[in-house]
Amino acid sequence: MTPKTEAELADAIASAKAPLRIIGGGTRPIGNPVAGEVLSTSALSGIELYEPGALTIVAKAGTPLAEIETALDKENQRLAFEPMDHRGLLGTTGAPTIGGVVAANVSGPRRIQAGACRDHMLGVRFVDGTGAILKNGGRVMKNVTGYDLVKLLTGSYGTLGVLSEVSLKVLPKTDTQATLMIHGLDFAHAVKAMSAALGSPYEVSAAAHMPDMGHGAVTMLRIEGFEKSVAYRAEQLMNELAPFGDITVESDPAKSGKIWTASRDVEGFQKADGDIWRISVKPTDGATLAAKLGTDKLFMDWGGGLIWAVMPKGTDLRAKMNGTQGHATLIRADEATRAKLDVFHPELEPIAKISAGLRAKFDPSGILNPGLMA
Repeated sequence: MTPKTEAELADAIASAKAPLRIIGGGTRPIGNPVAGEVLSTSALSGIELYEPGALTIVAKAGTPLAEIETALDKENQRLAFEPMDHRGLLGTTGAPTIGGVVAANVSGPRRIQAGACRDHMLGVRFVDGTGAILKNGGRVMKNVTGYDLVKLLTGSYGTLGVLSEVSLKVLPKTDTQATLMIHGLDFAHAVKAMSAALGSPYEVSAAAHMPDMGHGAVTMLRIEGFEKSVAYRAEQLMNELAPFGDITVESDPAKSGKIWTASRDVEGFQKADGDIWRISVKPTDGATLAAKLGTDKLFMDWGGGLIWAVMPKGTDLRAKMNGTQGHATLIRADEATRAKLDVFHPELEPIAKISAGLRAKFDPSGILNPGLMA
């Protein structure tokens, strides 16, 4: 089913007699397998309101992300949370949609400075599991009152309701950027270097570490802003981090941008053989976890708080965490592994009860992506 209007979407859900598999552009098939009729929001497309002066954009859920980014670019604005493109990592095609970005709370390297997708949401319209059309939040920054269903729906993967419209805050683009690269650090020293940079007054907007993939390990730090400010802050940060070793600076904005696009999309692991895991931990636990996992194929983002790991097929990575606090999501694996291991980290019992209660409230018949997250 591919409804073209919100009313058609509501009718489709209200009349459903069996489970529905909710998709947007089909580019992010993350989650436990869902058996059900496909319900696509791809035909719910178009920018409904864009007010550059108010830093606000409103679009239907099926609007291609590229269309939104093109509109913003014309006004020298952007989605500051820098959403990742999963297609290379997952081997999918099609066009990512803004509804898919919101449903999965997709956020990139700038999250450490600008926040996640969830933090830029202003309002949503969605259809719950009974076919009721609901809205929460608004189209401007000062119009968010009552229960914050906006943040609840963001990252719920279509299990509480099917998004039909989203409203987001946007921000101006920066004048330029530069990337400092510290060469040859191991995981422990890389985390220390990133922590020092993020704790400095030089407004680092991204901090990541790529292990030795044949060209040497590199720890990357991004600085953005006005040209003179970027040059000054990069020089000062370079001096401050000098004890960590050899440092180079990529001051060409285009080349620096490509570095962070590659980091955002985990390009280094796209052709890797094995299962791909995404792990969230305290940055200070990153190096300890790296030792426990026993693999060099670890890419650290968010100052060490986000770790992408390549593991042998079928490996239960969560068992190897062995006391390290955090959660691990199985992003890419074959059907046998996905059948054996939960995709999402098992919830603690109190959280699981809350989640079950919310699903029972918003989807009493259990027809929206059943089993996808649990």
